[in-house]
Amino acid sequence: NASDLTGLILAGGQARRLAGVDKGLVPLGGRPLVEWAIRAPEPQVGALLVNANRRLDLYRGFGHPVIPDREADHAGPLAGIASALAVAPTGWVLCVPCDPPLVPGDLASRLADALLTGGADLAAAHDGTRLQPLHALIPVRLAGSLGGFLKSGGSAVRERPASYGAGWICAIKMSDSGELEALMDADAYTEFTA
Repeated sequence: NASDLTGLILAGGQARRLAGVDKGLVPLGGRPLVEWAIRAPEPQVGALLVNANRRLDLYRGFGHPVIPDREADHAGPLAGIASALAVAPTGWVLCVPCDPPLVPGDLASRLADALLTGGADLAAAHDGTRLQPLHALIPVRLAGSLGGFLKSGGSAVRERPASYGAGWICAIKMSDSGELEALMDADAYTEFTA
């Protein structure tokens, strides 16, 4: 049920590959990437948050609450996820990064279905080659574990917090070319201009 989910757009990164340009505000097809990112999950969730760490007023202009990282040391996307888990008004967070402009319209339901059948703590997309952990459905109950992981120095998205069991994640396979394209970040698009 969409009302049970909070969407999270991750736009709080340092954009090292773009020489520090605020990736969420980079135009693609006449719109900022964050606007593309908001459109897909918006009908799939009851509330939506944007994680950003600079130019907060510009991000607020897209009509959703903006939450910066609670930790100021730029611990990567997990810091943005932890910040969202701490304030989400629902029990689940549907997380997507700001740079893939074609997020599937059924991502939330497919991740939820995977959780129901897989019995894991969270679900994430898989592109057939590797896990795409920033396209994920995460329960708010993991906020404490994730916070502890960050405080212990963990920051890599692909690392598993020690408190998570062996079956901590299940993945949905994105198999057709349109779905694989949806997981690509905008850096891969030829019309991308910084």
